[in-house]
Amino acid sequence: MGDLSLGDRFGGACLGRRRLLSEAFKSRFLLARRPRRSPAGGPARTMTVSGKGAKAGGAGAAKGKGTRAEPWQLTTPSGGSEFTAFRDESLDPPALVVHVGKTEVRYQLRCLEDLRTYLRAQGDWVPLGGADEQKPVVEGTVEAWGRSPKNPVGGWYGLKKGLRGRFAVYVPPVMKVLGYAEVENFPKNNRMRAL
Repeated sequence: MGDLSLGDRFGGACLGRRRLLSEAFKSRFLLARRPRRSPAGGPARTMTVSGKGAKAGGAGAAKGKGTRAEPWQLTTPSGGSEFTAFRDESLDPPALVVHVGKTEVRYQLRCLEDLRTYLRAQGDWVPLGGADEQKPVVEGTVEAWGRSPKNPVGGWYGLKKGLRGRFAVYVPPVMKVLGYAEVENFPKNNRMRAL
């Protein structure tokens, strides 16, 4: 026992502990990652699926029934804000009504079926690109389509001037809960595709 140095006596134990920590790290962080295509179509990048950056849950994960009495309780794709939404067919035109805090935003109800058709025609992931009405949008995004003169309504789906934007922020979570689309839930650069 006197021949062994302090490092020899305790080095094996430290190495074993280090190996265990390394294995725990791999199982917790590396295996919980999934590939994600870069926006430019370049090499894949990874993003943590579980943890602070992403939210789990698919169709049916929201609370509520989508009615005025029991609206869906949803979260924006980035996870930054909570809001409620419901369908109101009694309005003229029928609308998807969204409440964010005390603000009410309305979109033509037909946007749900029209967006579903558009996503199916695209056949792949489409970037969301959410933006306020006053801000420019990137072509090829859901937000650009939601205000394009080439969409089925020939312009804005938003009904209230000044609050017609952010289509790609509030409509995709509703599409997800209805089972119409798959929506990514990361802090930035989210996409969606038809199911």
